[in-house]
Amino acid sequence: MNFQQLISAEELTDLIAQRGPLRILDCRARLDDSTWGARAFARGHIPGASHLSLEQDLSELSNQGGRHPLPERDAWLHTVRSRGILNNDQVVVYDDAGGTIAARAWWMMRWLGHPRVAVLDGGLPAWTGPLSTHDHVKAHSQFQARQPLTRWVDTHQLETLHAEGAIRLIDARARARFAGEEEPIDPVAGHIPGAISLPCLDNLDSSGHFKSAQDLAQRFAAIGGDPMVCYCGSGITATHNILALLVAGFAEPTLYPASWSGWIEDPSRPVATTLP
Repeated sequence: MNFQQLISAEELTDLIAQRGPLRILDCRARLDDSTWGARAFARGHIPGASHLSLEQDLSELSNQGGRHPLPERDAWLHTVRSRGILNNDQVVVYDDAGGTIAARAWWMMRWLGHPRVAVLDGGLPAWTGPLSTHDHVKAHSQFQARQPLTRWVDTHQLETLHAEGAIRLIDARARARFAGEEEPIDPVAGHIPGAISLPCLDNLDSSGHFKSAQDLAQRFAAIGGDPMVCYCGSGITATHNILALLVAGFAEPTLYPASWSGWIEDPSRPVATTLP
């Protein structure tokens, strides 16, 4: 089987039973506690999984540009190799937050040109099988990076595209943050002028699973024909919208990893609080 977007808990159970080329990555994290994910992993995880840290593996905090800058591609390649991932592996990523963290790992595997990566739909709450406390460590691999399946822009590139009016910006944060009514994380409230508010959690149904492709297509139908650039607070939940857009049948959107926290690093950049 070849899963490239979503995988159900039942499908993952079957893959584990088949003992085929499979790697599972636990991406659980909390923004207010950088060690929480590792502790949660140690208490219990899907058997065979390895842990990825949001701060240490999925971000490079010494880089410039937002709260969770992308690591250098070679550094991420080293992390992938350290988890024993092979080019023929089906990779499954999960969290306990509706896929909002796992989608970052999904996007980053595709950044290395690996198409066989899927987010566990419903996350750990959907998993009914046993949990393990064993840290399943594999020997380093020689995973080979290929042509990226993704696109991303830095702040300078975004400023140019934004000034030309050549893109459609999609903001994944909660609507109250987009509107500047509250800002619990970043020092400035509001959004990039011209952006559309499409909170990522609205990609999910009441059970915490992704909505159907038809429902997601209807949700995004009003976006228009311009190339899409997805952002959020720090480039994490924006990837959830990218995943949802692909599930809905849209072309690959572009990620702005620095996102709102990177945009506001320069106070001269415009900020909006008026709802469209």
